[in-house]
Amino acid sequence: MSELTLSDINQAGKRVIKEVKDVQLYIDGAFVDAESHKQFDNYNPFTNEKINKVASGAEADIDKAVKAARKAFKGEWGNLSQNERLSYIYKIADLIDEHIEEIAPLESYDTGLPISQTKKMVARAAQNFRFYAEMVKSRLVGDAYQVDHDFLNYTIHKPVGVAGLITPWNAPFMLETWKIAPALATGNTVVLKPAEWSPLTANRLAEIIDKAGLPDGVFNVVHGYGETAGASLVAHEDVELISFTGETATGSEIMKNGADTLKRFSMELGGKSPIIVFDDADFERAIDACTWGIFSFNGERCTANSRLYVHEDIASDFIAALKDRVENIVVGDPMKDDTQVGPLIHTKHYESVKSYLELAKEEGCQVISGSVPEEHSRGNFVAPTLLLNADTSMRVVQEEIFGPVIAVMTFKDEAEAVDLANNVRYGLAGYVWTKDLQRGHRVAQAVDAGMLWINSQNVRDLRTPFGGSKHSGIGREGGHYAFEFYTEVQIIHVALGDHRIPQFGKK
Repeated sequence: MSELTLSDINQAGKRVIKEVKDVQLYIDGAFVDAESHKQFDNYNPFTNEKINKVASGAEADIDKAVKAARKAFKGEWGNLSQNERLSYIYKIADLIDEHIEEIAPLESYDTGLPISQTKKMVARAAQNFRFYAEMVKSRLVGDAYQVDHDFLNYTIHKPVGVAGLITPWNAPFMLETWKIAPALATGNTVVLKPAEWSPLTANRLAEIIDKAGLPDGVFNVVHGYGETAGASLVAHEDVELISFTGETATGSEIMKNGADTLKRFSMELGGKSPIIVFDDADFERAIDACTWGIFSFNGERCTANSRLYVHEDIASDFIAALKDRVENIVVGDPMKDDTQVGPLIHTKHYESVKSYLELAKEEGCQVISGSVPEEHSRGNFVAPTLLLNADTSMRVVQEEIFGPVIAVMTFKDEAEAVDLANNVRYGLAGYVWTKDLQRGHRVAQAVDAGMLWINSQNVRDLRTPFGGSKHSGIGREGGHYAFEFYTEVQIIHVALGDHRIPQFGKK
């Protein structure tokens, strides 16, 4: 498709937003109300005005969705050839591309994410489906083991069954497709429980997948709260796996609740990722990466570099440059082309982030914030913020704030930088800036995190594993690594001759 300008998207967005209707559940190929007929209100974070009502699913709805998914897995979907199945995956990608001008503004309207960023996210969502269609064809392969002339043993990958996917609100459309694409491409069926704070694009995705014509029951969406719909999905005995992205405490609770049914879990949880800037770093590029890494996505990103460790020899200049950036970041209407930071997703989250700023003052930080235009006072705005004079003992350094807030600290040498970086319970990502590549590799390998970038912002390669260590998660998604989670490996042993078999009981 031709490249759309942001003004094209904004004009389309005005039309789409006027047409927003109440959201239903999508179960067994049909849009339906919740069994209880309960709904909850969905709000626009820019104005805190109600957008629409959303069906509030619970145990009965989850059960209905799981039964539909199980029937499709055992029936039509499970009996398709790989090429037939993957043709649907390509069709979903094409339909996302066709509707990008509707999805991007819908995402911004629902989440407060700037339109310039949601446009790129939606494009990546289509890429997720195409990537996994290709990955299944090229990398979903088994191994063969020959044992002399006696045996040939080989492995195959089989879909697990019904995949329960619980997704977050910070980049909902992209992160939903990140899970849905490998789940469907490998032959599983899906029950998606989207975050209740961002239901619009999950519903739009259901409409797109419905248009793609997948067999009924292959893909299902049950909106609702974590303690009702989410808990029921985790506890359901016919759901074989749960992929969850979200907060660490919730992930721990999910694993406890799914233990009785021996589910397999993939957990991408919280982060408090360090960015380490040495005195020989490319100063301007490091500043660019540091500000983008914490203030993009409104600071609501798991891999955000929320802890800055800058070498003491350049700390004064680096902090001065950060202050200048913070003062000039454009905070405003997420639907405007030039907005760089929009409102936080929900009033509850806004209050949480604001409480951390008060805590930072109590703990002894100097809190330096940009400004929010007066005309945006109704929105959930937190201006980009620096926490100076921070240290490792503080809660604002140890705990995930999940907003446009960065704690700034200094270090003397490489060993201290590594010790400081590792002195939190999280281990999702990390960033190292230095022109000494030997040191860059040493430090990156010494940091306890699942993913490290050297002299780079957070650039994703879909072929590589994504996930964290310590309290940041369990397992890896991305590339062929997702196959370890979404498929079951089966070994087949074939006798090539009449090997000796012990003859118990024979006279």
